Amino acid sequence: MENCLFCKIIKGEIPSTKMYEDENMYIFKDIDPKAPKHYLCVPKSHFKLLSEMNDTQAEMLKACFKKIPELASILGLENGYRLVINQGDDAGQTVFHLHIHILAGKKMDWNPA
Repeated sequence: MENCLFCKIIKGEIPSTKMYEDENMYIFKDIDPKAPKHYLCVPKSHFKLLSEMNDTQAEMLKACFKKIPELASILGLENGYRLVINQGDDAGQTVFHLHIHILAGKKMDWNPA
């Protein structure tokens, strides 16, 4: 998508602090962190919602979930981490390219309200 913020970051058109990249994903530091360690894992194929992904994109997302634990020492996730995928406006999705928030670096409470 030509106007997608994350597509532009992946292409290098917008600067980011890259933590990891391969053929499936791009992981970078969130510019508005909600935890001491807050990264975004963005699949390299553009789709907004889980319900919109095709089989290739599902495999790409699977690769993301498999890679994140392998990067624990690089990302500083040794004491645990939270993964969040917001889906739609009511969930707080503000960039409409599916992405996984990786949050760590502090003990997190659970408050779904």
